Amino acid sequence: MTTRTESTFPPPIPEARRWTEGVVFPADRPLINLSQAAPVESPPPALRRAMAEALEDPAAHLYGPVLGNSDLRAALARNWAAHYGAPVAAAQVAITTGCNQAFAATITALCTEGHEVILPVPWYFNHKMWLDMSGVTAVALPTGDSLIPDAAAARALITPRTRAIALVTPNNPGGVEYPAQTLSAFFDLAREAGIRLIVDETYRDFDSRTGAPHDLLTRPGWDETLVQLYSFSKAYRLTGHRVGAIVASPGLLYEIEKFIDTVTICPPQIGQRAALWGLENLGQWLAGERDEILDRRATILRNMPRLEAQGWRLKGLGAYFAYLEHPFALPASEAAPRLVRDAGILILPATMFVPKGDPSGERHFRVAFANADRATLTRVFDRLVALDWPLAGGGLDG
Repeated sequence: MTTRTESTFPPPIPEARRWTEGVVFPADRPLINLSQAAPVESPPPALRRAMAEALEDPAAHLYGPVLGNSDLRAALARNWAAHYGAPVAAAQVAITTGCNQAFAATITALCTEGHEVILPVPWYFNHKMWLDMSGVTAVALPTGDSLIPDAAAARALITPRTRAIALVTPNNPGGVEYPAQTLSAFFDLAREAGIRLIVDETYRDFDSRTGAPHDLLTRPGWDETLVQLYSFSKAYRLTGHRVGAIVASPGLLYEIEKFIDTVTICPPQIGQRAALWGLENLGQWLAGERDEILDRRATILRNMPRLEAQGWRLKGLGAYFAYLEHPFALPASEAAPRLVRDAGILILPATMFVPKGDPSGERHFRVAFANADRATLTRVFDRLVALDWPLAGGGLDG
């Protein structure tokens, strides 16, 4: 008998890290790890000081409200309202132990075994893993060369078992920023079908566009259709403190409360206090972080002609990710471990983001560039250009 965990695949990040075991990296060519989209630097000093002060408060070591501290929920509601130009109430906000829990809690509240959720391909692997472990079918929605999902194509996939459509924008793994009209079309489809539209906006703060990326919160009764997910980890470098959020109807949050109370009881106190301090004090600092990410994005664009001359294609770029089509005869699942040995680069093959057997997975890589500065990214391109592997057309790259 297959258990819930046996029904899905191993976590991709630990699998990729195993490719580095036993590999000796020369001093002049250290490993460049572009496999994971998580900040590796500590929170800024002022935030660390605020967190240290919070440790002295006895309440910081106790259980808190299941759906999160009231001051953080209210602050995020104000932030959300200002960003999207529409009223948002604290009662429509829940704080979770990371954004992965936000997705898991939402799916658990909406679905049971045998239900279906539509996921654009390539998908975020943890979303697929949770659906597998929940007995919920992930229905693949191909996105083609643009990596932008089409609502009309999704309509054809809806059945009586469909409970939600889950989008990620800016996208993980593709990096693409979904146009406002795309989100509008999906919202209209979900409302018409009586299902939920889940929009994971973990990377919202690093969108290259200014202003609100969509107007969905201005729609009357939006919270009966839309569920937004968010992560403080990327914004304030709080990955180890696990603080995420859900913006949805109070009725759905009532059901989600049951999940959180059973799994973690409440979100971590120090992480919540750090997130609140960040919301109230780090607006300018976060704008600088966004500028740095956009500079790294621009570095990739400047260097791409070097790879394009050798047959590479940039399919998506934004927030933390670039999605690259490679020209090699070697499939991506074999090329990725070899890149560690031959070039000292750790990136993920797109086989980790598509259904088993989908041929597009073997033609693409995901590059998580957020932790690589301009000089490091330039070295990545230097190493990729230097590869002399056989090309899919039968020639040699060199």
